[in-house]
This record gives sequence, structure tokens and C-alpha cells, in this order.
Amino acid sequence: MPFYQRRGEVPRKRHIVFRENGRLLTEEVMGLEGFTGNESILYHLQSPCRVKELGAFTPIEREEWVPETHAHRRMNTYDVEPEGDEISGRRTLMWNSDVEISLCRPESSMDYFFRNGEGDEVIFVHEGSGTLETIFGDVPYKDGDYVVVPRGTTYRFVPQGPQRHLVFETPGLIEIPRRYRNQYGQILEGAPYYHRDIHPPTELATRRESGEFVVKVRVRGGVQDYVLDYHPFDVVGWDGFLYPWTFSIHDFEPITGRIHQPPPSHQTFQGPNFVICSFCPRHLDFDPEAVPIPYHHSNLQSEEMIYYVSGNFGSRKGISVGSITLHPSGLPHGPAPGLAEKALGVRETTELAVMCDTFRPLKLSALARDTDDGHYALSWYEPPSEDPDLAGVTSHL
Repeated sequence: MPFYQRRGEVPRKRHIVFRENGRLLTEEVMGLEGFTGNESILYHLQSPCRVKELGAFTPIEREEWVPETHAHRRMNTYDVEPEGDEISGRRTLMWNSDVEISLCRPESSMDYFFRNGEGDEVIFVHEGSGTLETIFGDVPYKDGDYVVVPRGTTYRFVPQGPQRHLVFETPGLIEIPRRYRNQYGQILEGAPYYHRDIHPPTELATRRESGEFVVKVRVRGGVQDYVLDYHPFDVVGWDGFLYPWTFSIHDFEPITGRIHQPPPSHQTFQGPNFVICSFCPRHLDFDPEAVPIPYHHSNLQSEEMIYYVSGNFGSRKGISVGSITLHPSGLPHGPAPGLAEKALGVRETTELAVMCDTFRPLKLSALARDTDDGHYALSWYEPPSEDPDLAGVTSHL
């Protein structure tokens, strides 16, 4: 993160004696890239190494679907049945060595704590609200929020109402695009969001109770259970640059131009060999001769996944809320036949969508197979409808 935060009580300097009521607190430096990346320093009532009992290790198993054909695909995921909680209910849709993309419609709430020891997470909250309780303090969230959780963060969801999440997990780092930041880390004037749009933990509530608390840690391709005899949120204070935070897709300021702007103008986050973009309601291209709809293009080095959140996606029959399109590398794609002509003169779009472009091929899961409609690849062959609704014609198809 590009700016410093502090919660609770911390001593005047690092690595010196710090007591509470005569009790020496345990200092933990939680950092990235050895001791040269962003870090935070936390002060615990207990040693964070203290474990009462080792539980089971459960390997993460994925059922891969290898289609017989290489083709564009559309998956209808809105009616996927709820299952599990906010962690166990994550169902992998596609993945590669850089990013894992999952859907989650939990039917129950967590009765344990979770920590991802393998990578950073971005949880897009399509539906629902609540609080992400973390070792750094409470992080309220609502629909439309991206919840960014750095690796090593112990947390638990406390939801309010039904939830629907799109989850990205990566062994690399989730970052604000570097072109949005100056050499000191401050977000630039021309960027589509600013520090005020980023919401760190609101308050730190030190938990002092004893008991039996289960912490599940994702590590080495599985989940290891640990049992503690103290509450894991025993932090008295912390400061630094590493912590969970939220950013609302509704606070993304679209970049528009006289002619059509390419997908990088919608970039929101960067990861190793992938980007996450936000397509938001906006005014369209304003040149009198502009074609306000994406030009056909070939993802020669990319795989493109788009998750449709809300709005009218009239540029593509069958694109409804919760639909996911995948345009794999090596194939051109673009809007439906006839819509470039019909789009002339359209001045705005109401669409809301999340896109992930990867630079390595994506593997597909059994869930992708079960939700694939089987005929999207031939949709460019079908004639357009007589009078298509042009709201949303700028969907990046």
C-alpha cells in the first residue's frame, strides 16, 4: 500500500521494550520481499507462534475440464447453488500459475478463522455486505467493493444477508498499477481513483479471551488446521504499509476520450502476469465519427475473462447478470454482427463488469464445464436481432 496507517498503541521506536500493565508484548514484523518490501509491525498479547494443537491437513483438489475444442465460451453462473461458507464455498472456475478465479455463494457463516499463506486475495462483492474481521481490525464491506487481503492476514467474514463473491487469489502481489503512482507511492492526478477512495481497517478491537479457536491456513497446496488457546485477534497495536483494505467499483472514475479507449484505461489492479479491470457506467466517445463500441481484436498473448455485474448488456444476446465470458488466446473477438453500425450516436453506457486478463493460458474446472452454454462460440454467426437494445454496447466482448 502506498500510505502509512496506525491503529492502537505502539511504542515510540521499533524493536524496543513495550509493555501493557507490566506484561512484555510480542512484536511481529509482517513483511514482503524479505525485509525490503512493504511491512507492518504488530504487537501481540501472545506469541503468534503459540499453537495448542495441530489439526488435519486437507489438500486442495481441482477437477480440470479439458474441452475438445478451443473456442470462446460463456458460462451462466447466477443460479449456481449456494454451498459452504465464505472460504469453503469458493468454487474454482479457472486458474493458472499466476491467478485462481473462483465463485462463492455461501450458505453458512465461518465458525473458524482463515489465513492465506500462499498469496494475496481480491474478493469482489457482487452481492451482500458485512464486516471482514481481521488481525488488523474491522474492515466493513458492501456490494460493489473489492476487498484486498494481503497474504498472512488472519480474518473471518461476518456477513449481513446473502453473499455473492468473485474471488481472485495469486501467489504474487496485488498492487495499484504502477503507472498510477509517482516514485514516492502517491497516486497521481490522472489516475482513476485516489487515496481517499481506499478504505483501511476502521478500528482495532483487541480480543483477550481464552478458549479454543481454530485457524485454517492455506499453504503448500492445501489447508492446515491449527488450534489456539487464545483469540487470534490479540493485537494491541500496529503500524505500517501492509493491511487489508476496500475499494468500491463505484468509485472508479472512467477514462473517456474523443475516440474509443482501449481496455488498459479500465485497469484497477495489477498482479504477476494478469490485470483486473472495472467497466463502469460512463459517457462514450464524443468525436462525431467515433464508433462507440469496441473494435474487433485478437488476444494474441492474453486470456480474457469478464464477469457481468449489472446493467444492460444488449450488445450480446444471452449476456445476463452473473454471466462470464472467456475469450482465449489466439482468437479474435468483438461485438455481434451489425452492432457497430447501430451503435453510432449512442452517448452512454450503464454496464458494470469486472475483467481479468491473464498472460498465461487458463485451465478450466468442472464448474466451468457445468455452466458453459455450449454455443457462445457460434454467436457471431447468428444475425443480430431486429431492434437490439443498445444500452451497454460498449461491453468489452
